[in-house]
Amino acid sequence: MAQTDIDEGLYSRQLYVLGHEAMRTMGKANVLISGMKGLGVEVAKNVVLAGVGSVTIQDQGSAEWTDLSSQFYLKESDLGENRALCSEKALARLNSHVLVSACTEALNQDFLRNFQVVVLTDSSLEEQRWVGAFCHTNNIRFIVADTKGLCGQLFCDFGEAFEVRDSDGESPHSAMITHISKENPGIVSCTDEQAHEFTDGMHVTFSGVQGMTELNSCGPIEIKCIGSYSFSICDTSNFSEYEKAGVVTEVKQSKTLSFLPLDAALEEVVRDLDLLVLNDYGKVEKHQNLHFGFRALHEFKQRHSRLPKPRNQTDAELLVAMAKQFSTAANFDKFDEDVVRKLSLVAAGDLAPVNAFIGGLAAQEVMKACTGKFTPLKQWFYFDALECLPDQEDSGLLTEEACAPRSSRYDGQVAVFGADFQEKIKKQRYFLVGAGAIGCELLKNFALIGLGAGEGGHITVTDMDSIERSNLNRQFLFRSEDIGRQKSEAAAEAVKKMNPSVNITPHQNRVCPESEGIYTHQFYSGLDGVAAALDNVDARVYLDGRCVQYQRPMLEGGTLGSKGHTLVVVPHLTESYGPASSSGQKAIPLCTLKHFPHRIEHTLQWARDQFEGLFKHSAENVNQYLSDPEFWARTVARGEVEAVEVLEGVYASLNERPQDWTECVTWARIQWESLYNNHIAQLLHCFPPNHVTSSGLPFWMGAKRCPHPLTFDPANTTHMDFVVAAANLYGQIYGIEGSRDREGIQKILNWVRVPEFTPKSSVKIAVTDEELAESKEERKEEDKAKLEKLKEKLSSLHPPSQNFRMVPLEFEKDDDSNFHMDYIVAASNLRAENYDIPAADRHKSKLIAGRIIPAIATTTAAVAGLMCLELYKLVQGHRRISSFRVAYVNMAVQYYVLSQPGRAPTFTVAGKQFSLWDEFLVRGREDGREEMTVEELLKHIKDHHSLTVTGLYYGPAVLYADYCDHADRLKQRVSDLVRAVTKTELPAQQQMLEIIPSFAEDEDCEKVPPIRYLFR
Repeated sequence: MAQTDIDEGLYSRQLYVLGHEAMRTMGKANVLISGMKGLGVEVAKNVVLAGVGSVTIQDQGSAEWTDLSSQFYLKESDLGENRALCSEKALARLNSHVLVSACTEALNQDFLRNFQVVVLTDSSLEEQRWVGAFCHTNNIRFIVADTKGLCGQLFCDFGEAFEVRDSDGESPHSAMITHISKENPGIVSCTDEQAHEFTDGMHVTFSGVQGMTELNSCGPIEIKCIGSYSFSICDTSNFSEYEKAGVVTEVKQSKTLSFLPLDAALEEVVRDLDLLVLNDYGKVEKHQNLHFGFRALHEFKQRHSRLPKPRNQTDAELLVAMAKQFSTAANFDKFDEDVVRKLSLVAAGDLAPVNAFIGGLAAQEVMKACTGKFTPLKQWFYFDALECLPDQEDSGLLTEEACAPRSSRYDGQVAVFGADFQEKIKKQRYFLVGAGAIGCELLKNFALIGLGAGEGGHITVTDMDSIERSNLNRQFLFRSEDIGRQKSEAAAEAVKKMNPSVNITPHQNRVCPESEGIYTHQFYSGLDGVAAALDNVDARVYLDGRCVQYQRPMLEGGTLGSKGHTLVVVPHLTESYGPASSSGQKAIPLCTLKHFPHRIEHTLQWARDQFEGLFKHSAENVNQYLSDPEFWARTVARGEVEAVEVLEGVYASLNERPQDWTECVTWARIQWESLYNNHIAQLLHCFPPNHVTSSGLPFWMGAKRCPHPLTFDPANTTHMDFVVAAANLYGQIYGIEGSRDREGIQKILNWVRVPEFTPKSSVKIAVTDEELAESKEERKEEDKAKLEKLKEKLSSLHPPSQNFRMVPLEFEKDDDSNFHMDYIVAASNLRAENYDIPAADRHKSKLIAGRIIPAIATTTAAVAGLMCLELYKLVQGHRRISSFRVAYVNMAVQYYVLSQPGRAPTFTVAGKQFSLWDEFLVRGREDGREEMTVEELLKHIKDHHSLTVTGLYYGPAVLYADYCDHADRLKQRVSDLVRAVTKTELPAQQQMLEIIPSFAEDEDCEKVPPIRYLFR
């Protein structure tokens, strides 16, 4: 079922990953997914969410107990029913744009001809061979995905000549030019604002070059990098002399890949490691052995009509012998019996986290096959998480009896970890922060593995957001009828349907200092762990701090389009998430935004700032001025410069208050003239196009683009877009009804008198942020006088009615009817036109101005799967750091790096070694006695830790210092002293004080463990 147009409201976040062209191509594709056990349904779920044309699910088998361990659309009442038929309706409800159908017949060649992509899961090698050969011959993209317990396999064959249109999905790199030499080869020099990101062999085009204009009409030119700010191009010796300006932009080049058919690739991968995509670099040989292990499993199943039994040593030795035969025949001399033996012991298992990871990867390969977007898997991928198994000394507890099936929904997991582990995981108490994309995937996995599904077990999930339509593309627990509901409530309901035994409580709280009355010391003390499914660094840092403070493990994961990462934080073993590091994105200098933009990001940020200032802050300030007697004093206390800006805005908003729609249109037209003509004319008056610096160099060069004023033209769509949006938004903040009637607006514009503007020679424009700061200092006295005049002018204004309030607008990017993005796009592109910067369409503008995080369901599923594999280790109590994994993946380019986490860094105090996990925990009020005094606290530290406290610090406050006259403080209760010194009352819910000590034994140490003092 080809989709006629793209539903941008639904696919908005995915569009920023794939782009419109790839989405349209994918919307025409018909995909077959064979096998509807846990892995098959995971692939199907992700592919349906992605928005292909149609998905056909095929399975001849019936639901069994082991399927319920990972097949989230099967219920106990479905046992004995066909898996495909049971899953069809639920999959269809994920996306109304995708035709989903079920097939219960065996595969045949005529049937396969209907599809562009075929995915086999839970298939025999014999079936893989004939289907793979047929697909290769008929140019049908072919994918094999398989999981066995803790191990997974993926294979792709996209034919003899598969075109990759965009290998990585990254935006084309660009740079501003400062000079181009006239020689062979020509040398291009770029601005030193930041290093260019070009590499040898890239192709680029030129635009806006003055002087050497021949380059502007050249096709893509191959480059060779010389340094961080220069590269060589073609022969420019016969071109005109370079004068100034110009932008160089990368042109993405397509490439054609050739794939081996399955039969040939089975043998060739042993000889050619390039056919094996690596992930955990410590496991290269292990994954080569898994290739023989999976082949042996097919052989074993063909002979015995079953997989090796869980923990059955006889079956394991049989499988080892079969795999060894394959390795010997392939002349492979690094055969590892232990790897194949472990594979045999767990092969009967069916684990939701492994299926989530392999299923996410497989679905991403389907999307590549449909679109030619991103680099496909070439051609084998093996994965194992065998380090999840118990440590060697505990492995004896996993007997054949302990792992035998019990006609339970957890049989697929019991087969790997045993019945005792299942009881343990059911009793876990976890706190999930975030019920968005990763949160939904985690909750699905939690329900399937039985986390918190037993007596005493529990999951608390919190998310303060409600469900929007754009969420439905990747937050798969939600349906269209859930729009507007709280995410945590809808998600909790959905997972209860998957596993009715799950004990879960939804909250709608932000996890931050303000909610510490809910998430107290007692709350965290009752947890076994925390999972972070958050979308911003600050929230992660805060939650990480709570986990360190309360000594709780944390699972953390995040995605950005096709990229993802996971982190496991283990108390007294690994490093933590840590404080926020400086972002790779630098703040745009104010002077760049105000006067010297040279990238579309600059004009979009400027437009966003205009929106906030004109339609939000101005209204908020007026409302505070009218309702808060302290507003004036509070504003003046912020400094004269800022106070003048704020209060001038208040005066203008009240004095020039529009009375009707006509006045709103008039304001918008005059605003247009001010922003796109007058301001630019003033800038050019201060710095004419031929202006030179004191060094004799042209002022307008490098990153400074010389602007030109615009002349308003009602026939220009962008000019009118600005007026329509600005007039409507201006009307909204005053409660005046607007209009989209462009003819009516044009009639009003015919009567608008735009004031004449003459640039002033007295105006000084700062060129750098330092100059801007200096000019503010110089204006202090002038601004003081302005404030006095403003006070008079405001007091002389005729006061509005007592009930008058303006309506501040909160920027909302996803509502196309509210004029917010209309204003941003028009305002930004007009400013871009001023500076000859290429305009951005609405889609790109929304991404940048709305600070949207690109997202896609495949990455989310894979990341959540990896997080839950670490959960297995935490539940078992693994203490070897080599057992844990952090992951960095980029599914667009086959980049998968799993490595052990960093150890918690240590520091020394008085000759003793500590880490961030160490603390001095002090119970300040025990056995009903009175709270201890500062003197008693010092004695406690001395008695228990042999350290002499010389100072106590609570945040910036000095509670006690032996060099001060603090003798009287020694007799005070610790909490009373904190209240007295900070002059603030401690919140009733606060139970712990974190106090930083200093010690006589080591006065110079930079780090010390905190005193965590429980006083309630």
